[in-house]
Amino acid sequence: MKVLQEIIANAKRAQKRIVLPEGLEPRTLRAADIILKEGIARLIILGNPAEVRQEAEKLGVNLTRAVIVDPATDPRREKYADMMVEIRKNKGLTMEEALALLNNPLYFAPLMIKAGDADGELAGAINATGDVLRPAFQYVKTLPGVSVVSGAFLMFINDPNIGHEGILVFADCAVLPDPDENQLAEIAVTTARTARAIVGLEPRVAMLSFSTKGSASHIMVDKVVNATRKAREMDPDLKIEGELQVDAALVKEVAQLKAPGSEVAGRANILVFPTLESGNIGYKLVQRLAKAEAIGPVLQGMAAPINDLSRGCSVTDIVNMVAITANQAAATF
Repeated sequence: MKVLQEIIANAKRAQKRIVLPEGLEPRTLRAADIILKEGIARLIILGNPAEVRQEAEKLGVNLTRAVIVDPATDPRREKYADMMVEIRKNKGLTMEEALALLNNPLYFAPLMIKAGDADGELAGAINATGDVLRPAFQYVKTLPGVSVVSGAFLMFINDPNIGHEGILVFADCAVLPDPDENQLAEIAVTTARTARAIVGLEPRVAMLSFSTKGSASHIMVDKVVNATRKAREMDPDLKIEGELQVDAALVKEVAQLKAPGSEVAGRANILVFPTLESGNIGYKLVQRLAKAEAIGPVLQGMAAPINDLSRGCSVTDIVNMVAITANQAAATF
């Protein structure tokens, strides 16, 4: 896939430091071997160095170019703990509690990023989403002006006439069950930023509903209409239209009938769903029935790129997500 090749090429140029907290997980180590051989990113692997090297030897992978860091003994622990106590002082976090939390690689990794010792993180092959995201929310936090984290999927469609040369970006498909109109507006704006950073496309955002430009009246439609207006206020240059049904968003002939004159309708490359259930159902339908490749979720809205894997991920998924995380780290918003 041309775009995926470009994502990997951009990552190679950026040479960002990506931390992998699941240092003994076999798929992660096999992916690390590929990433290091191809020069996709600089890797920091967390775990007891002797155990990580023993597992690497058992798997027949080469980690000599990776930096292996033991959270239990690293000399930066006290500095990181001081940062944690300062950030969570209103919650009463003590130094002793902070040091104990740093034994967990899922806490150590975000503190590395917060301290400037790493550029991004990828985890989740053997950990639940909540366990990956909780430390990130607490210590890395969200981008200025953004209050919500969401998850986007890159959908590679077998039709170059759809979206951006056969690529669509779907959101939110992973995090927020029922966003209000303010949150939905933020999801639209951050998804556009994600699409620019990773795919290099010029965003055309469709805010989806079961109504197109007033064809139905309902409180759920009102939410999408209001979110569209607020997204325009947040980013006046963003090409965004709502509310649109999905056929009006993607099919030019339908757009000419339902939303004539729109610069987005019929040409959308970003689809923002009104709820998590619709987004999750939508991407899986397209993935399974249209045989599209879905890459993600790419988490967006964080102050630094921290991405979560599916526990059913493949080695290839991990390699691709490291490249995407590196692209996010290289982007400036």
